[in-house]
Amino acid sequence: MIEVKDLSKNFDSLVVLDKVSFCIDEANLVVVLGPSGTGKTVLLKSMIGLSPVDCGEVIFDGKSIQKAQESEIYEIRKNIGFVFQSTALFDSMNVMGNIALPITEHTSVTAEEVNDRVAQILKIIGMSGKERLYPRSLSGGMKRLVAIGRALALDPKYLFYDEPTTGLDPVMRERVVNLILDLKTDYAKSGIVVTHDLDTAEAVGDVIFMLKKGKISRLSHIGKESYNE
Repeated sequence: MIEVKDLSKNFDSLVVLDKVSFCIDEANLVVVLGPSGTGKTVLLKSMIGLSPVDCGEVIFDGKSIQKAQESEIYEIRKNIGFVFQSTALFDSMNVMGNIALPITEHTSVTAEEVNDRVAQILKIIGMSGKERLYPRSLSGGMKRLVAIGRALALDPKYLFYDEPTTGLDPVMRERVVNLILDLKTDYAKSGIVVTHDLDTAEAVGDVIFMLKKGKISRLSHIGKESYNE
């Protein structure tokens, strides 16, 4: 369980997060919906301690990341897979290298075990046989799938998705949405999805919040009017 408690963040006079509070229960996906520029990515980075907050805390399974020692923060982050909007893939590495990187960097498993894990992930994301391709030869949607695959490398408990369907065509958007749902239902991956896409929010969210002017509020329904309220 993740508990976000009174998280606040200002950039000079700009209030980005104003006492933001919510919980992410086991095997649930929370969606934070909002137009671009409302601080959704700042929220994600603040939750994992990459962006310092002015006050508040985020508690992962009883451990506050803001109060944790450096070694404890490392252990917390090992349980979080982060899917960047930009994908952040390494152009010099092929698909296998990108997915394998967290495994080789943070574990001491054998090369055979790495290969087996990558093969398993490729099957999950529907890209078996693509391990030798480089990012330059992949579509935007395929890069997003690989980014999700890399986030799965250490088998984290939580997945954080930053605008996972932005810029994708309808077919690939549906494929990414279905993968996110499969990871929740088949692999019990709790997490948070931040997006400005109403359809994605409705498709994947167990609970949906709107972030606007620093404030967060739970939505009982979503629609275009949500942006204007």
